[in-house]
Amino acid sequence: MMQRGRATAAARACWPAALLTACLLLRPCGCKTANALKPNILLIMADDLGIGDLGCYGNRTLRTPHIDRLAEEGVRLTQHLAAAPLCTPSRAAFLTGRHAFRSGMDASDGYRALQWNGGSGGLPQNETTFARILQQEGYATGLIGKWHQGVNCATRGDHCHHPLRHGFDDFYGMPFTLVNDCQPGRPPEVDAALRARLGQYTQWAAWGVLTAAAGRACGLLSVPRRAVLGAAGLLLLFFASWFASFGFVRRWNCVLMRNHEVTEQPMRLETATGLLLEEAVSYVERNKHRPFLLFVSLLHVHIPLVSTGAFAGRSRHGPYGDNVEEMDWLVGQLLHALEERGLKNKTFTYFTSDHGGHLEARDEALGQLGGWNGIYRGGKGMAGWEGGIRVPGIFRWPGVLPAGRVVSEPTSLMDVFPTVVQLGGGEVPRDRCVR
Repeated sequence: MMQRGRATAAARACWPAALLTACLLLRPCGCKTANALKPNILLIMADDLGIGDLGCYGNRTLRTPHIDRLAEEGVRLTQHLAAAPLCTPSRAAFLTGRHAFRSGMDASDGYRALQWNGGSGGLPQNETTFARILQQEGYATGLIGKWHQGVNCATRGDHCHHPLRHGFDDFYGMPFTLVNDCQPGRPPEVDAALRARLGQYTQWAAWGVLTAAAGRACGLLSVPRRAVLGAAGLLLLFFASWFASFGFVRRWNCVLMRNHEVTEQPMRLETATGLLLEEAVSYVERNKHRPFLLFVSLLHVHIPLVSTGAFAGRSRHGPYGDNVEEMDWLVGQLLHALEERGLKNKTFTYFTSDHGGHLEARDEALGQLGGWNGIYRGGKGMAGWEGGIRVPGIFRWPGVLPAGRVVSEPTSLMDVFPTVVQLGGGEVPRDRCVR
């Protein structure tokens, strides 16, 4: 009994540092006053965006006026860190307020991010997300965009890791993430090296079977007919299994879902931005008369970079710059949707990236396809360098948060969990620790 009491006390001691962040941001109005207001909450997370890609963080060659305006009207964090330099663990930590290794959503091998929609891994059901807590507090909760926290456990349709199992009432978007395989004509990205080796082995085996068959036909080799046919059958079976695993990557991984139903398989990247924006605006409209939590998890600016015609070729930095400027426009449309419905002053808005820019994303013809992390060394997937975890952090809540304020104290994506929970009137879990 005494040990249990000590464990509970230790768990409670894990949260105050994060809650201090909320109090810091909410001054001078105070946490108690803000908590009583129960605002709408709009969380916007970019994918693979470098902190140096935004004008409000020093960029002078890319145009990001809408995100810059968000910073002018709110609070900008200069020491904001992701919990990991890669999508899956960083997002797991963001959703739960806990380091990803505590939920099993991080690994030390080459597969630190989920690689397949059909895999059995994902965010455990016993993890508590901020969406689940706010759902219990009467909030409408929606996720639009990228999930990348798993789908199924034991069977194809059990959806044990699905967003709807983690506190979201509505989901529309990608259960997985963008990969090169999602765009026809792009070089494969998922296990590309393994695919290349298997393809080479298959080619060698095919030449061996053909040589044996030709040698037997010409009387040069004394090989039983059954042996040749058996080897050919095994080769066909191997090729079939290889193609089933890798030939359908686009159909397996690149899908759009509405709740539990697949709506596009494979998805069309050219129309995805418009569909996600339409869904987000519709969500705001449907829930404008009640408190809502909307997590817009952008597909921008992850490769492959597909920008609509209005933005293609517009920037000074090729396809990546085009994609950043389209992302900024998309954020502007979301902010306009709030303002048009009189929700600007009633909404706590947050913008960030899941981790740093992808420095290694390059193309021989197109050049650099990843972001810029400013003065910080390293990038996505590079845990040893700050460029992989330094991210933008912008909060806006007119009338509560002072406009134009800059906060230099260290903060984390994990601090958003207790902040959002407190604003929504909930309580952080007392049975677990974040550190």
